[in-house]
Amino acid sequence: MPKRTTVVFDDEVYEMLVLESIRRYGSTKGISKVLNELLKEKLGARNELLELLYSEKEFHVDEEEFNVFRKKLSRGAENR
Repeated sequence: MPKRTTVVFDDEVYEMLVLESIRRYGSTKGISKVLNELLKEKLGARNELLELLYSEKEFHVDEEEFNVFRKKLSRGAENR
């Protein structure tokens, strides 16, 4: 269920929301939709990133693969 609130925007932020609302919906009546979409997108991406960062990770690197990587890395450092 939608909730109403009051948000105070800087002039430039409000202008960007107005322009984006007009671009997406043809009028300024879509400002709430634009704001909701942007917040969902940004907060969702943040949550996905946090889950990725803090999730338990499993990986396996065999010794030969590691040595090949180390040699390539060493050669790259020597060429600087």
